[in-house]
Amino acid sequence: MINRHLTKSRFKIGLECPTKLYYEGNKAYANQKIEDSFLLALAEGGFQVGELAKHYYAGGHMIGSLDYADALSETNSLLQREQVIIYEAAVQYADFFVRTDILIKDNDQIRLIEVKAKSADFTTEEGFLNKSGAVSSAWSPYLYDVAFQKYVLMKAFPDYNVSAFLMLADKNALCPTDGLNQKFKLSKNEQGRTFVTVSEALSPEDLTPPILRVIGVDGCCGLLWSQPIERGGKQYGFRDFAVLLAESYKNNNKLQMPIAALCKNCEYRTTAEEDKAGLKNGFRECWKECLGWSDADFADSTVLDIWNFRKKDKLINEGKIKLTAITEADVSPKEDDKPGLSLTERQWLQIQKEQEDDQTAWCDAANLKREMDSWQYPLHFIDFETSMVAIPFNKGRHPYEGIAFQFSHHVVHEDGRIEHKGEYLNAAPGVFPNFDFLRRLKAELENDEGSVFRYAAHENSFLNTIYTQLQNSAEPDRGELCAFIRTVTHSVNVSEEKWTGKRDMIDLCELVKRYYYNPATKGSNSIKYVLPAILNSSEFLQEKYSQPIYGAKDGIASHNFQDWTWIEFKDGKVIDPYKLLPNMFRDVEAKAFELLNGSDEIRDGGAALTAYAKMQFEEMSDVERNEIRKALLKYCELDTFAMVMIYEGWKDLVNIKSVKAV
Repeated sequence: MINRHLTKSRFKIGLECPTKLYYEGNKAYANQKIEDSFLLALAEGGFQVGELAKHYYAGGHMIGSLDYADALSETNSLLQREQVIIYEAAVQYADFFVRTDILIKDNDQIRLIEVKAKSADFTTEEGFLNKSGAVSSAWSPYLYDVAFQKYVLMKAFPDYNVSAFLMLADKNALCPTDGLNQKFKLSKNEQGRTFVTVSEALSPEDLTPPILRVIGVDGCCGLLWSQPIERGGKQYGFRDFAVLLAESYKNNNKLQMPIAALCKNCEYRTTAEEDKAGLKNGFRECWKECLGWSDADFADSTVLDIWNFRKKDKLINEGKIKLTAITEADVSPKEDDKPGLSLTERQWLQIQKEQEDDQTAWCDAANLKREMDSWQYPLHFIDFETSMVAIPFNKGRHPYEGIAFQFSHHVVHEDGRIEHKGEYLNAAPGVFPNFDFLRRLKAELENDEGSVFRYAAHENSFLNTIYTQLQNSAEPDRGELCAFIRTVTHSVNVSEEKWTGKRDMIDLCELVKRYYYNPATKGSNSIKYVLPAILNSSEFLQEKYSQPIYGAKDGIASHNFQDWTWIEFKDGKVIDPYKLLPNMFRDVEAKAFELLNGSDEIRDGGAALTAYAKMQFEEMSDVERNEIRKALLKYCELDTFAMVMIYEGWKDLVNIKSVKAV
């Protein structure tokens, strides 16, 4: 039976949406969040940071029991001492129960330290506040977590002076030694629980100076306790809200909230397979209860689907839920000073397509053709896979300093010939690969003046990051490498040095936003949605890639595929090519892999960086390491070939429209 206490994780869930507490932990309801703690640890790095933090407060006692009563008994026994350090201390007050990361007792003083795998470049709690003096929205979830824990400790130990702290990665700190991150490796026990194995070689030199910073947050806790929490049109004090959540969870009562824009990210939805298996859909349940909807209503697109729309809550409050109910005045589409669609014009186009039940793709062929005519052959399509780890690989590196560990490169020649020109992958544990990565990329791109393409801003931003790293390095060819970066990028806003390269990379995502809209994407501009949409609407691409020409002897040259067919059909639809790739995690279910494959599901997330972290932090056999390596190479190759297929689909579409215009 689930213990019905309000823990800090349940408080966080209830803070997001009180209704979610009813679904949390209820196996009758589907949950689209990844529940595999090992994969989450790989993606977020929290386990390693938590273990490192304990070594900055050595000599403590670990409360290892998962049983509430045993953990409480052991904690209370240790607290009888005048001085003690406790890891995962268990504290209960009324229906609240918390496990603190680090608790330090010194006579009548208790220090509560909450460790987070998040970085900060400031030293005092003013850094958590916005310009108006309130807790900033970016830090609010972390500080509410600490405020809840401090409240429970103060109530449980009224005779003690409790002070609260956040322990964070210090962005200004430099790693004191090489290979520090390799001394904190992730493992799973027989029960599937994730833990960190710490190397016996960990030394005092590894810990000095520290790369984690402790910041007092008593003032922020006071601010959060004093400000009302508004949910469902009602305002609650901090204590009253916590009690409301605790009673709701204890009694298994649903706190029904009105629907809102935040429902967009509700994890309690079902897949088609989960529907068949009989799992319940919490999202639909809420909307049915609030709106009186039937299952048929969910076939229609809603205001939640409008791309980058800031008025969702306003329209929901006005009762305009489905796109069919939204008027042009609700969007107020306006032109801007650029070719193609403005943001609001694209939003209105999406709504119009839905209202007219028009599933055809829209293309501004004239402007797209003008763009394409300006490109210089050969065309280069590149994609990076990157990571930012809390515990650096190398001496002198900052926490969360960017690591570029992989790229793929496709070339399209003027005669239409396509080839997977090159690739790079450094999966060796503990290696800082950025400069070698850049040298290889330079060798791929420096031999002609062809246009270079990326999808979204990531590649430009990361090359700017490597530019800064080079400026602070002693690399003998740093001037040459920096000069190359300046030719294919533009400087980011925070850069003191300003430039725009003569081959500044062309962003295909921006071209999608301005010149192409396919209703099948449901408003998303992610390449993971745009690619399947264009494949399903392009007869040219379907005919070409339903043949095993990719990686064929007289077909398209590939480094990782042989005689491959990209177009396969299921129920009359093209299967997403990414679903044809091998699973990088053979021991996880397909749903977890799909979520990892989605760029917005996990902080800094994605299957590739998680696979990279797995090779960095986990003990594994050479066979498994090689399998993941091969999967990574195929995954990244598809990322750049996806761009090529989008280009080909557009070229065919523009030519068709040009012929019709004539």
